[in-house]
Amino acid sequence: MAFEGLSDRLQDIFRKLRGKGKIGEEDVKVAMREVRLALLEADVNFKVVKDFVSRVRDRAVGQEVLQSLTPGQQIVKIVYDEMTELMGGSESKLNLSRSPSVIMEVGLQGSGKTTTVAKLGKRLIKQGRRPLFVACDVYRPAAIKQLQVLGEQVDIPVFSMGQANPVDIARASLEYARSHNRDVVILDTAGRLHINEELMNELKEIKAAVKPDEILLVVDAMTGQDAVNVAESFNKELGVTGVVLTKLDGDTRGGAALSVKAVTGCPIKLVGVGEKLDAIDVFYPERMASRILGMGDVLSLVEKAQETFDAKKAKEMERKIRQQEFTLEDFLEQMQQVRSMGPLEDLLGMIPGLNKQLKGVKPDFDEKEIIHVEAIIKSMTPDERRNPTLINGSRKKRIARGSGTKVQEVNRLLKQFEESRKLMKQFAEMGNRKGKKGGMPPMKFPF
Repeated sequence: MAFEGLSDRLQDIFRKLRGKGKIGEEDVKVAMREVRLALLEADVNFKVVKDFVSRVRDRAVGQEVLQSLTPGQQIVKIVYDEMTELMGGSESKLNLSRSPSVIMEVGLQGSGKTTTVAKLGKRLIKQGRRPLFVACDVYRPAAIKQLQVLGEQVDIPVFSMGQANPVDIARASLEYARSHNRDVVILDTAGRLHINEELMNELKEIKAAVKPDEILLVVDAMTGQDAVNVAESFNKELGVTGVVLTKLDGDTRGGAALSVKAVTGCPIKLVGVGEKLDAIDVFYPERMASRILGMGDVLSLVEKAQETFDAKKAKEMERKIRQQEFTLEDFLEQMQQVRSMGPLEDLLGMIPGLNKQLKGVKPDFDEKEIIHVEAIIKSMTPDERRNPTLINGSRKKRIARGSGTKVQEVNRLLKQFEESRKLMKQFAEMGNRKGKKGGMPPMKFPF
């Protein structure tokens, strides 16, 4: 997960502060020195680090903080506020006020620009939009074909004029969008291995021709400060309206996310958080700051759950649990829905304090084990999934053989499933009793 190293360092620093009953200016000075080193190691721009630490220190040595009953917590709150502000303060929404709105995606080769076009398009469809992809990259081999393949995967048409002039392609795509009832045009422009005059001149001509509502710069978060330097150059030449950070789920130190807004003035609008075409999220500075400081991100977790789980299915699942009709088929379906929300480790990181507590037991949440569980259940017959009591010794051997596992693993799954079913029924009954008394409402089980 992105920021994991930085998050651990900062949490350790603030744990020491919270452990002290009284904090003096020297304590703040030592803590800020450690914060400075942690940010620099995370590849945050050194000027940004200097300004950030200075602002936090100035606020933290105030009388109302040092003389408060919980000075350590007050300082964490100051860091949270300043970090949120550093990354933009609040969500920066896409400007899609006219029809067709034009989004021009720019960036260097290898930044994930074309894939981001597809991800953004899919996201816009969920919002009720009708996007059109435009193939303006006429130089890179197979660039047009790549966009067409991605367009088919997300069911979005691609406007192409082959190897024609990119400016003419962009201009003609607007007429096509109007005549085919497409309300958002997304231009996939050409990139280069590095910034040069030829690239910038072409992008400037496209900008002048179509007057885009958004110019989104796609940069690879894993390149750290190089991503910030690229953003600074593009913004100076082109006037970028927003940044999309890709690979923020990877082994990145997070420096780009913490630096780009302060250095360029351009807000981060979207972040790529995986390889799948739905793995793109709105960037919320306050939520990211909360995760970095170990406070979790419950809002994002709830939103992911709402997107993933069907309300009618959740209600039917609750009924099955109450009446002990919950089967291995239901268990498999719910597990697959949870997996579709994203990597389990990332989901745990959204729960305040939980990711830190589970550090030593993460193997229990190994994605490979979940794959084994899926294989075991899929190796059962429909009757066995609905009624596990049918599974005798010979059937267990067959299931283990079919799933590439051992009989002991089949036994363990069946035991865990039965225990889980009993536990869920107890919780459901407890929630129902409290609901009738006017206390806690009946519990819902969308998992």
